[in-house]
Amino acid sequence: MELYKENQLKIYNSLSKSKEVFETVTEGRVGMYVCGPTVYSNVHLGNLRTFMSFDMVFRYLLHLGYKVRYVRNITDAGHLESDAEEGEDKIAKKARLEEIEPMEVVQRYTVDFHEVTAKYNFLPPSIEPTATGHIVEQIEMIKEIMDKGLAYEVNGSVYFDVLKYNEEGNNYGVLSGRNVEDAIHNTRALDGQSEKKNPQDFALWKKADERHIMRWPSPWSDGFPGWHLECSVMSSKYLGEQIDIHGGGMDLKFPHHECEIAQSHACSGVQPVNYWMHANMLLLNGQKMSKSTGNSILPDEILSGDNTILSKAFGPGVVRFFAMQAHYRSILDFSNDALLASEKGYNKLMEALSILKELKASKESSFDVQAWKQKCYDAMNDDFNTPILIANLFEAVKFINQIKDNKATISSADLELLSATLNSFVFDILGLVNDSKEQGSDKLEGVVELLIKLRKEARDNKDWALSDQIRDELAGLGIQLKDGREGTTFSVN
Repeated sequence: MELYKENQLKIYNSLSKSKEVFETVTEGRVGMYVCGPTVYSNVHLGNLRTFMSFDMVFRYLLHLGYKVRYVRNITDAGHLESDAEEGEDKIAKKARLEEIEPMEVVQRYTVDFHEVTAKYNFLPPSIEPTATGHIVEQIEMIKEIMDKGLAYEVNGSVYFDVLKYNEEGNNYGVLSGRNVEDAIHNTRALDGQSEKKNPQDFALWKKADERHIMRWPSPWSDGFPGWHLECSVMSSKYLGEQIDIHGGGMDLKFPHHECEIAQSHACSGVQPVNYWMHANMLLLNGQKMSKSTGNSILPDEILSGDNTILSKAFGPGVVRFFAMQAHYRSILDFSNDALLASEKGYNKLMEALSILKELKASKESSFDVQAWKQKCYDAMNDDFNTPILIANLFEAVKFINQIKDNKATISSADLELLSATLNSFVFDILGLVNDSKEQGSDKLEGVVELLIKLRKEARDNKDWALSDQIRDELAGLGIQLKDGREGTTFSVN
């Protein structure tokens, strides 16, 4: 039986600011679009948290029995957001600085993104379209918006007319709650700002100046599409004019998603998205994790331990567990202490799963497994509440340990149900992987710590030969030592 018929899934909809019961246009089928990475640099952990949240959503919808078409785009052109004062695309800027072709930049960081998501056990999306692969469709959408009288061309650039859109009874600001007078788009610093009829108008097409490497021919000029246009084009092409779920980071709500709504609605006359979902930010040192400010850490740096923030390396399972301990709409603070605490909880969970395989069944159960299972579903059906789910999982961990210590019993049927349910939620839905062995068992950690202590004594005694031998022998076994102000730590490669 398909589980989605038995469970009411409530999603917090950013458009209505309330939790609504999820219904699909075609029963059993879900179309989900998530704004993907702009591939001009390595994806950092803050970016990864957003994509991890929607990987969890994708996994749960699949688990419930839905047929999901998950579209996550690659932005490889037209992104002017943070370089607005220069009017230079981020990818083109990176290419100019490194003296390489823009598509080399795109290829390098698209490959990096795929490698990182694979390491962190992401399911690949159903479709992963690129902005440059849909230039023709973007030009056609601009033509359609212009035919509706909601866009205008000036000196080879085309802008969406926000005030006229609102005058026709629409609401630019419906998602973010901003008044149109306050909704001045980030492109206000671009060279073409003086061309606009209104400061709130945003670019659908920009005429390329002589510096701009990435350009395409259009009826208006040789240029490039506005950043917002690609998502309207690709979501409607692969999921239709009205899609079920559209996700992205909280920072995309305005202006990106607001502009998407206006563009798409101008073409189709219908609201393009039924449920808007936004994942919240990840903080580092109390500030938003960001590439532009340098306040970030790369996912590979966490796995290797090669960073100045963490005391040791952590596996992908620990990082996913850390992320899932917070609700996707909640701000999450990243720190060494937080990861160490998550690692302890993660190891307890993995240990319980190992114990579960060896448990012997009794005639009766002292734990209501069916009721516990429903609590797990209730948590996930309440806007994907992974913190409550994890709390429920640890109820099962406690029960498993009680059975092991002969303080509780479980029937054969309940043992089978408990095992299937726990494995489904831990591995299939949360996407955790059992990497505790990869990162070293307690025994291995104890042995390495002993060798580190002996090495310190050798260094204190100026026995550099022994010190180097310990370091080199461990390196040969794939265990890297890292000396720092607070002592020596290690990572397992």
